[in-house]
Amino acid sequence: MPVTRFVVHATVTRYETEAAIACPSLAKQAISPHVIRHATATHLLRAGVDINAIRAWLGHVSIDTTNVYAEVDLETKAQMLAACGSFSPGKAPPPRWRDDPTLMQFLRSL
Repeated sequence: MPVTRFVVHATVTRYETEAAIACPSLAKQAISPHVIRHATATHLLRAGVDINAIRAWLGHVSIDTTNVYAEVDLETKAQMLAACGSFSPGKAPPPRWRDDPTLMQFLRSL
């Protein structure tokens, strides 16, 4: 039998139904091939896989389409904001970001 999008969808639905028996909270989740694809791309991005490699794997023609995964990664955004700390008036201003060699090295690696 050829592996079509319909076969993939039916397979995901079958395993979702079986998994929901063991883990009832899954019954409340919307699980589809697209959700699995999106989650995989996000995990690859978090693992440091180059965005162009993810673009090729997903079959996107434009890198702009793949950049959506980088923009919507809320966990990474939260980690970055936590690393920045906060600034309050009356306190010394934070050091200039250009003076941080580790940050500059990270930015050059992008």
